[in-house]
Amino acid sequence: MNNVASRNRGRHASISSRNRRVPSLRTHKASGQAYVVLDGQAVYLGKAENAEEIQQRYRQVLAEWQTSGNQLPVESEVITVKELLSRFWAHAEQYYRTETDGRNKELEQFKLAFGPLKELYANTRAVDFGPRAMKAVRQKMVDKGWCRPYVNKQINRIRLLFKWGVGDELIPSSVLLGLQAVAGLKRGRSEAFDHDPIRPVAMDLVDPLEPFVARQVWAIIQLQLYTAARAGELCRLRPCDVDRSRDIWVYKPLQHKTAHHGFERRIYIGPRGQEILGPFLLRDPQAYCFSPAEAEADRLRRRHEVRVTPLSCGNVPGSNRKDRCDRRISNRYTTETYRRAIRRGCEWAFPPPAPLAKAEDETDAEWRARLAPEQRAELRAWRKVHSWHPHQLRHNSATFLRKEFKLETARIILGHHSAAVTEIYAERDEQEAIAAISKVG
Repeated sequence: MNNVASRNRGRHASISSRNRRVPSLRTHKASGQAYVVLDGQAVYLGKAENAEEIQQRYRQVLAEWQTSGNQLPVESEVITVKELLSRFWAHAEQYYRTETDGRNKELEQFKLAFGPLKELYANTRAVDFGPRAMKAVRQKMVDKGWCRPYVNKQINRIRLLFKWGVGDELIPSSVLLGLQAVAGLKRGRSEAFDHDPIRPVAMDLVDPLEPFVARQVWAIIQLQLYTAARAGELCRLRPCDVDRSRDIWVYKPLQHKTAHHGFERRIYIGPRGQEILGPFLLRDPQAYCFSPAEAEADRLRRRHEVRVTPLSCGNVPGSNRKDRCDRRISNRYTTETYRRAIRRGCEWAFPPPAPLAKAEDETDAEWRARLAPEQRAELRAWRKVHSWHPHQLRHNSATFLRKEFKLETARIILGHHSAAVTEIYAERDEQEAIAAISKVG
């Protein structure tokens, strides 16, 4: 098996190297014209009488071909939206390389934005895609239930597609000029809804979770409160990434939100954060500090400690595991698994009232069938009030930092490069405004 795998790797490597080979300059014997084969097509450069001129044309055509993602130019009057998307995607896969938690989230968003566009205008000529077509695509997004700010972001991604097409000389600039005239949706002036702004979570909803989540998850929750770090930054934390040479530890994540802009992210860990993080640093320096596999091992160990059945009866630890299990436990948390752990903890810590709760002798199907439509709506409202997500913890820290220190201090700790962004996270202290107006009279 290993030999087959190595042969396959060698074969794929040789194919890849052939694909990267620079196409050579050739001469057509019958006509005497120089040409080069690009993307399976012969591009003729003229008579091979002036060697220097032919070489210059060859270098020019080759350079334009390589900068266009190894794709030949097409007539702007012919290219369709579908073909424009295909060419842009070849560029996007090379340009948007940043992965977070094993996912390229920017490419995922482009794919979602292009869905309504392909559904309505895939076979339309790109030059015929104007403001009316853009508004039709936007309405399709609204009909899908997307909120107003998200619709505006996705429309901007479609504009970026046509801007790239203009820059690659695939479509005329007049197309982009027309699309830029389409204004974004305004709050309260369209059918699209607006989400409520993210607020800090009440600590009455955070503290009760400790018995219902793994110690790894609880440690991340506390570290978010003490460091104002993003959830993804803490999920990727390793001992080798933490500088412990000073009283205040400094964590420099390799991957973070603004890494592609060349910015460095520093997360400062004080005494309370060090007390929480310390036990998780006692491992391989390259290993992740917070591991779901480790959390599962802890759960099984605790369950074994309270076992009542004698070991001579029933299953012994490790005896009922499948040789090939479809569910593999990762060696680190992701933002999604961390969020799900908090959501499950909220469901256990804050069970709904008796009429809405699942009975012990009920299956999930029976429970769902028993609930009337108005009870399901009541249950959703209950869970909305008694649940929260990790990003709210960052708002908690930002609000505290702004209240106790200057806005500039909060900006530095949060890793923002503009105080305007920090304003979004840090809630203004209403009590200070009330105290001031009481003095004014």
